[in-house]
Amino acid sequence: MNKNIYGVGQVNAYIQRMFAEDFLLRDIRIKGEVSNCKYHSSGHIYFTLKDAGGAISAILFRGNRVKGLRFPMKDGDKVVVTGSVSVYEKGGTYQIYAKEITLDGAGDLYVRFEQLKKELEEMGMFAAEYKKPIPRFAQRIGIVTAPTGAAVRDIIQISKRRNPHVSIALYPALVQGEGAVESIISGIMALDAMGLDVLIVGRGGGSIEDLWAFNEEAVARAVFNCNTPVISAVGHETDTTICDFVADLRAPTPSAAAELAVFSYEEVAGALTSVQVRMQQSMQMHLQKDRQTLEGLKRQMLLLSPMGRLNEKRQYAMHLEDRLQQTMRRRLDGFDGRMRLLAERLEGMSPLKKLAQGYAYVADESGHCLSSIKGVAIGDPVQVYVRDGRMQAVIKEIDEDVAWKKKN
Repeated sequence: MNKNIYGVGQVNAYIQRMFAEDFLLRDIRIKGEVSNCKYHSSGHIYFTLKDAGGAISAILFRGNRVKGLRFPMKDGDKVVVTGSVSVYEKGGTYQIYAKEITLDGAGDLYVRFEQLKKELEEMGMFAAEYKKPIPRFAQRIGIVTAPTGAAVRDIIQISKRRNPHVSIALYPALVQGEGAVESIISGIMALDAMGLDVLIVGRGGGSIEDLWAFNEEAVARAVFNCNTPVISAVGHETDTTICDFVADLRAPTPSAAAELAVFSYEEVAGALTSVQVRMQQSMQMHLQKDRQTLEGLKRQMLLLSPMGRLNEKRQYAMHLEDRLQQTMRRRLDGFDGRMRLLAERLEGMSPLKKLAQGYAYVADESGHCLSSIKGVAIGDPVQVYVRDGRMQAVIKEIDEDVAWKKKN
């Protein structure tokens, strides 16, 4: 009798198909205690779900964490896991692939939370256009929270550290248990009537049951109708409540709410000092520029002033006068030189000088110079001029002396 022999992978694949075809295992809810919980760097969460009767491996993929897990899961948590049970073929092991994980006993609260969240969102209470801006320089802060505990201490300490001049009004409210909803609403209304700059509504961390007062519709409507900007600071960063969605701003923690509500006095003072320095520098630059402009205008006025132009013309006239004097002096100097030269030449041509050398000047009776024997005849009277006087004579003889002509 022949018996079929199967490979390990074939057997695992067969078992996997059996699990996949089982309707119950495709959508199942299992409750138990979390153990060996590991948050992988990939974003997946691996853990074991156990109870007194056994244990089963489980995994929550990263893609399902946003909608499937709304609290920080840890070892020892009692949870309800919704998902499908299947076989991991390569390892031959089966496990539950989680789609949603809720705390055991709080599942109904999560359902109520999602329902109210959906209703209020459809009504527009989460819409951005209804969000009031948080004042940048709030001076009067209102706090609605428990009068004792870390939350109120952190808010007050951080507020005073950031700005010692800020005024804080605390409304001591119940934040969980019976009467918490009414107390929170009363605190919001009382502080809103005071006309403060901003309100902080919140408390420290806790379970979903502890934070439930901030998930009630009445509290959500009180926050929405508040005229004063509201910062919601409920629980830790991973905690989310309806109050967070309705508020004008959500802070991850009460301490962060104080940081968001109260401006840093030192930072503002430093910024103002910096602005003052820049303004002074800018003013000095403008003054220097204006001074330069004024000096330029003064120079232009001096140039355009009649007195300035008159002085300029006077100076130009003085300059012309100097040039005229220099020109006249040069010309006079030239005339003086020419006069001396002409005087010397005239002196050289003077008959008196010739007479002084022994020559005589002969003229006819009318005083005309006789330079040739042809101008006289024998018997004509003549006048003879010598160096020291004049003599009158009569021509007795005319002789044309050739030798004299050659000599002269």
